[in-house]
Amino acid sequence: MPNRWWIYQRERFPLLAHGILIAVFSLSAVSYSALLRTGSARVEHLAMMVAFSTTFLFFWQLRVLDEFKDYEEDVTYRPYRPVPRGVVTLDELGALGLVAGLVQLALAWWLHPPLAALLLVAWLYLALMRAEFFVPGWLKSRPLAYTGSHMVIVPLIALYAAACDWFVAGPWPPRGLGWFLLAAFFNGLVIELGRKIRAPEDEERGVPTYSVAWGVATAVSVWLLALGAGVVCALLAASRVAFTGAAALVLVPSAAIAVGTAWAFVHRPHSGGAHRIETVSGIWCLVTYLSLGPAQLVLRP
Repeated sequence: MPNRWWIYQRERFPLLAHGILIAVFSLSAVSYSALLRTGSARVEHLAMMVAFSTTFLFFWQLRVLDEFKDYEEDVTYRPYRPVPRGVVTLDELGALGLVAGLVQLALAWWLHPPLAALLLVAWLYLALMRAEFFVPGWLKSRPLAYTGSHMVIVPLIALYAAACDWFVAGPWPPRGLGWFLLAAFFNGLVIELGRKIRAPEDEERGVPTYSVAWGVATAVSVWLLALGAGVVCALLAASRVAFTGAAALVLVPSAAIAVGTAWAFVHRPHSGGAHRIETVSGIWCLVTYLSLGPAQLVLRP
């Protein structure tokens, strides 16, 4: 990999960190679908490979779209980022985003050609996100509406990953999958909110964060509400596969740690506390997705 692309991935799309979370997310979606359908979390290796590869490329495309969407703002307020400082160009990123789409289409066609229809749905939503749903000013002035509308892409990606199991078996998703998709939505909110809550000394002029828009206490409260909603949806998803007790054993203590982290940051906002909120957000999502599929590959026959 050329040095400049190594620099770009290190700063904007760390392959190892993103790869681990995306692998757990996609494996969870496809194995949870199998659990709902058959009572077993085991799925075909090809389905797992297509789910992971396509999901990884979806999140790569989201990064590319963000680079285009935020370019002018980055040039003005964040010239230290790789694109404004010329490490890579928007044209190069756009070309890679298109190549990613061709690979996604080829993988869908290889596994089950009708999957291309669901792929198109996700692409159309990505296009709407790029256009800010044709109301950019209205969304920018309403941070929660902005974030909520953009986070819909996460359950759409989860639906596609799960479809690598259920759509191959039949035309309709299994009953109960909706709880998993809702958990994915709220987990997406947890990640997004968590990475944009900062200590006062870390705020940058012109860089929108929830801690600036709402204040630290409110931003952290909304983060906790999203996490709490994720707990409820994850437990309801676990109940559909008779796994509520085991899931609660890890989800409830994890949520308690999040509450403690939030309380400490609100009472003493500083850089380390903000970083811990972001870290806890990622760990929470890993714990949730591990409990809703991959763990059951080990604990069930």
